Amino acid sequence: MKLAIAQMNCMVGAMQQNAERILALANQAHEAGARLLLTPELALCGYPPEDLLFRQDFYAANQRALQWLEQQLPTDIAVVIGHPHTVAGKRYNAASVIHSGRIQATYHKHNLPNYSVFDEERYFEAGDLPVVFEWHGVRYGILICADSWEPAPALQALQAEAQVLLTINASPYHLHKQQTRYQVLRDRIKETGLAMVYANMVGGQDELVFDGASFSMNSQGALVQELPMFEEHLGYLTLQQTQPILTDISQPLSTEATVYKALVLGLQDYVNKNKFPSVVLGLSGGIDSALTLAIAVDALGKERVKAVMMPSEFTAGISVEDAAEMAHLVDVDYSVLPIKPLLEGFCATLADEFAGKAFDTTEENLQARIRGMLLMALSNKFGSLVLTTGNKSETAVGYSTLYGDMAGGFALIKDVPKTLVYRLATYRNQLGPVIPERIITRAPSAELRANQTDQDSLPAYEVLDAIMEAYVEKDLSIEAIIGLGYTPADVQRVTRLIDRNEYKRRQAAVGVRITERGFGKDRRYPITCNLAF
Repeated sequence: MKLAIAQMNCMVGAMQQNAERILALANQAHEAGARLLLTPELALCGYPPEDLLFRQDFYAANQRALQWLEQQLPTDIAVVIGHPHTVAGKRYNAASVIHSGRIQATYHKHNLPNYSVFDEERYFEAGDLPVVFEWHGVRYGILICADSWEPAPALQALQAEAQVLLTINASPYHLHKQQTRYQVLRDRIKETGLAMVYANMVGGQDELVFDGASFSMNSQGALVQELPMFEEHLGYLTLQQTQPILTDISQPLSTEATVYKALVLGLQDYVNKNKFPSVVLGLSGGIDSALTLAIAVDALGKERVKAVMMPSEFTAGISVEDAAEMAHLVDVDYSVLPIKPLLEGFCATLADEFAGKAFDTTEENLQARIRGMLLMALSNKFGSLVLTTGNKSETAVGYSTLYGDMAGGFALIKDVPKTLVYRLATYRNQLGPVIPERIITRAPSAELRANQTDQDSLPAYEVLDAIMEAYVEKDLSIEAIIGLGYTPADVQRVTRLIDRNEYKRRQAAVGVRITERGFGKDRRYPITCNLAF
């Protein structure tokens, strides 16, 4: 039998739109000869719907869309649809099997993840019964996402005489996630002896990006199919009795390629799903804004991107030259708005208040805030979304200005460490040169005072990023990080800066998550606390 996987990009809350997309894919699969179609977890409402799940009208809209699909779907194809479900006042993360014009069975997710970016225990009750349905002579067991990560649900399906396991997922991307998925499914296959088909969502939803990469494994745990990453795709698989037959396997991507594609898709969906006509960003002549501009053009096209150079008296001539060269290379709308007159006006207004005080970070931050005001003015006038350009290393240690370079609507590279920023810039230039080489090779600087470089205030980024990863992503103690070979002074300095800048991060724009723990939903530290324990 021929089976189809709908690797869909769903829109949260757009139940009828999602239902129409499911119908179109089901019709396409049916015409291609498939008689079973899998859709992702909560495909009908999008994932994660968060507190929409507390609204009764949300469930009513899902139910209407589900009933519409019952009436519209071809009767001789079985479609597994992920959707929220209520029974006797209890809410469930569910998957229903529709064929022959009606729902034949509904499965309730057993394992509700409640860690990292997941809050499913807040919204759902856990199911405890297996669902196995027979179709064209094969018995299929259904699992939903986290049900594949523990033995019990798969073993229950086996005990209910399942012959093939179907798992529908809304599994968000982070670095190296696919290898973990392979291992998890191989563990379930080893325990059950059953082949597994893994259908995953694709697309951006706020800070999350779903990478697709749906795949199938036979009962020996061998990979027999894999769909492309970060692309909507309708994939097909042939089952010979209960074994999937080897078919197309997408070529693996490098780390830099997967991260770059995640950032492109995350920005593209955030802008388009929220109906922004365009984006605008400050182009400084530095590496972060250059990478942000390259991604924006790849995601949206040059016609929807505007770059603005806002030089001050501290902006190096080569920064002006490099920014202009890059704007020319990517062919975007480009403006130069000098901020020296504006800074002088602010300083004149504050002269009496600041009498006797030396130039310090106050005047540095004024420059950043003037730039933020100019970008926000352009945003207000033209409806463009302002992209901030700070990376994860800067976000971690607070090397940024509230209401200045942090001002904006989407922080595209906020989860990308500085060392990875350089690798991504090099990767993008390998596809076609868009970032002037001097931007990549010169020492990074905020250019807010004379002869400034980032390393005046911070350890080398190789050191900073390693300490940040250990402290933020792995939760290692200061003593443990020092034990890895880093100097006590560097470790204490970086961790102290991370701790004291939580208040800034709470006010930062949302941005794409690409690491296992970003500064967003999956790291929730108190602002007011004593961490000297």
